[in-house]
Amino acid sequence: MESELQRSLSVRLNRRGDRGNQNLHSKDVEGGSLFPEKLPQDYPMKIVWKKGFIRLVLVTGILWMLLILIALLFHIWSCQSSVSLLSAMCNRDSKVFTILDTMGLVSKSQHRCPIPVADDPDKVPIPKGRTSDKTVKNLSYIIEDEISNNGSQETPLFGGHQSWSQREQSFNLSSTMKVHCGFIRNGGAEMDTIDINYVKKCRFVVASGIFDGYDIPHQPSNISLRSKKLFCFLMVVDELSLKFITENVTVKVDGDGGKWVGIWRLVLLKHPPYDEPRRNGKVPKILTHKLFPQAQYSIWIDGKMELIVDPLLILERYLWRGEHTFAIAQHKHHKSIYEEADANKRRKRYARPLIDLHMKIYYYEGMKPWGPEKKTVSDVPEGAVIIREHTVMNNLFSCLWFNEVNLFTPRDQLSFGYVVYRLGGLFKFFMFPNCEYNSLFVLHPHTREHSSPIEWVKELGQLKNSSLKESRGGLGLWTPYPGNLDSVVLPNVSRTSKAG
Repeated sequence: MESELQRSLSVRLNRRGDRGNQNLHSKDVEGGSLFPEKLPQDYPMKIVWKKGFIRLVLVTGILWMLLILIALLFHIWSCQSSVSLLSAMCNRDSKVFTILDTMGLVSKSQHRCPIPVADDPDKVPIPKGRTSDKTVKNLSYIIEDEISNNGSQETPLFGGHQSWSQREQSFNLSSTMKVHCGFIRNGGAEMDTIDINYVKKCRFVVASGIFDGYDIPHQPSNISLRSKKLFCFLMVVDELSLKFITENVTVKVDGDGGKWVGIWRLVLLKHPPYDEPRRNGKVPKILTHKLFPQAQYSIWIDGKMELIVDPLLILERYLWRGEHTFAIAQHKHHKSIYEEADANKRRKRYARPLIDLHMKIYYYEGMKPWGPEKKTVSDVPEGAVIIREHTVMNNLFSCLWFNEVNLFTPRDQLSFGYVVYRLGGLFKFFMFPNCEYNSLFVLHPHTREHSSPIEWVKELGQLKNSSLKESRGGLGLWTPYPGNLDSVVLPNVSRTSKAG
């Protein structure tokens, strides 16, 4: 047994040895020797070249990665920088910014944020009486249009034929004042008798407006039973919008002839006072105290909004808690009216040369761009929500604000800060954060986009002797100004936001 195993083992070893000899022999035959006698002359250079190329690729890749990292860090820094030039370089709509934001590497300003409102509308105490004013105590309004210099009566205008001297005098405050404030007799915007009688009982008002058939009423949500009984929800409409609403939603008519869409009472303004629908919308928005003279408190929201916070909680948060009488949100992007004007021109919100003329008048009259040295948080509001007590001073401010909108462009955000400036700090208001403003409502799209031919005008020559020119509003832009505007150079504007 052992001899057979030994014989088998020896056979295997012999076979392995033979194979090894064969391999050595084949190598000797092919190469002539076990080791090559001589390498090619360029062999060392090829090795060096290959190693150098690999190193070059690695170094180049590392440098590119460093450059990309530096660019990303600069992008993050510029997007969060307070320097206007750097902020303007940031493209927040880019895929890079979106990816970085998803990774949590950048912080965007909050679109919505919690509002520190009270917990229960039923427990909100309502102040007794009205807030008194120390500066202006008696305010009355001009309701008859003036006779022209040649003795003939011009066609009455809703805003009146206010002269430059009357405008200047209106900013000089005294205890008793009489000012233009729209609603000139036979100037348009008349209410039906049934609506006049209805609004007389309204002390607390949530007001909105739809003009030229751009929207339908959106029903408020989260409204307490107490607020439903306390507030009048008044939707101001023109005849075209009333027809559009009637055709698209259910309108109920009560026993007195009043028209309702859900909680909203439709209030018709007959004979629109302006050619421009956007200017017509400023009547109920700014002159709420004139439309509803018995109201003590009002909350204005634009027609495309759905209110989602109880109105009593809004009054408590923005007026009563801080003892304010007027509250409005700050604009999301702009603090200077000149920035806002530039954005209006880019977005074609009105004729660009008329916006420039509007701003030249303000700059000539001393309105400086907003800066940290100013006492106001911003000169530009988000005007879609206005919360106010109808005090004498607030009513005066609303009249003066409306007069500017009537005289110049219908872009009311351009005029708000100017009127604040002209009143020299005597008008007190609370400007709250924009993220809270966005938490008060849900924004719905218009049923159609507004477009007016005047928005595409690039030169004044296109408006002169043209049907594009408004006939009942913005006449201050066509009335000779008592000052030399030719030398006025508007301040440079740095675009601080791509969205603005």
